[in-house]
Amino acid sequence: MSNLEDQLKKLFPDHVAADFEPEEEKAHELFVQKEPMICKYEKRKGKPTTIIEGYEGEDEDFKILAKEIKTKLSVGGSFKDGAIIIQGDYRDKIMNLLKDKGFKVKRVGG
Repeated sequence: MSNLEDQLKKLFPDHVAADFEPEEEKAHELFVQKEPMICKYEKRKGKPTTIIEGYEGEDEDFKILAKEIKTKLSVGGSFKDGAIIIQGDYRDKIMNLLKDKGFKVKRVGG
């Protein structure tokens, strides 16, 4: 590291190095609502799907939540029209995951 600093001092003799403290990045907090989200089961084109609806916060927060659910469960899915669509019947696992985050969840269908 000192070799690089020596080379820079030769190139820029008047430069004074400033102490750089990286800012700590805050973890993005999701908006936790009072109304329960709806977790329902549907069959689309003969395949089971789990749909999560009723989030009142920002769409970006809901997309972050969708990505987190998909990675934790290692399943495919998408975010469309204010709903998270997960491939397969994972209602119980998703409900537990959301409850751990502080959300209220209501199970619909079946």
